[in-house]
Amino acid sequence: MLYIVATPIGNLDEITLRALDVLKSVDLIAAEDTRHTAVLLNKYGIPTKTVAYHKFNERAALGGLIERLKAGENIALVSDAGMPTISDPGHIIIDAAIENGIEFTVISGACAAIDALVLSGLDTRAFTVLGFLPEKNIDRERFVEPYKKLPSTLVFYSAVHDIKKDLEFLHKAFGARRVAVCREMTKMYETVVRGRLGDELDITEKGEFAVVVEGAPIESEFNALSVEEHLKKYLDEGMPQKDAIKKVAADRHVAKSEIYAVSIAMKATDGE
Repeated sequence: MLYIVATPIGNLDEITLRALDVLKSVDLIAAEDTRHTAVLLNKYGIPTKTVAYHKFNERAALGGLIERLKAGENIALVSDAGMPTISDPGHIIIDAAIENGIEFTVISGACAAIDALVLSGLDTRAFTVLGFLPEKNIDRERFVEPYKKLPSTLVFYSAVHDIKKDLEFLHKAFGARRVAVCREMTKMYETVVRGRLGDELDITEKGEFAVVVEGAPIESEFNALSVEEHLKKYLDEGMPQKDAIKKVAADRHVAKSEIYAVSIAMKATDGE
């Protein structure tokens, strides 16, 4: 059996009991960085042998791991942090496991993209994890082009030396959309800075980042209307305020609380 095991993205206490049991019981742990994984294993007194399995040796190491699995051994795959395969190695060995009829399963746990999505406060109903941007600008532009009109929330990863450049590029590519920059998630200095792309965001350039960007507005006949005009349309048709707020929120694919706040402001203005 091949186990795809999620490990903490920061705080080492954020690992499941099942993950610890699997790491203790398998014959081998294939780790993105054996030194990094050793910190986790030492904390929990896990003596299981590790072997390096990272993006630079994935194919070279693959054959030996598959042979061991075919021979009946159990192997756990871990990345440095979070869920393997999400902007980390793992997809190649999963493909090989499927081709060779080897069973595999996922041991649930931390994932930086999910944590950042929830922390962002942006729409969680649909999202797309895009990971790290390519290095070259021309590759970046080609990479994001298919997602410019996508209405789902977008999640990117960024390294400390790239965060400013990445935010500048995302502003150029997507305009002044709402954004949340999440840093050092689950750690002591976890911070979330919310604003809009293009704003002067107060970001501490330390640690690892996840950048969550608002999705594109869904094309609709209502896009040309302001929220106030949209609400007034339904109210003028005789719809009760509560129902009008719910309908506008559904039309615009936003939270009802946003529309409710606008309705309160409209009432205050009408009362002046």
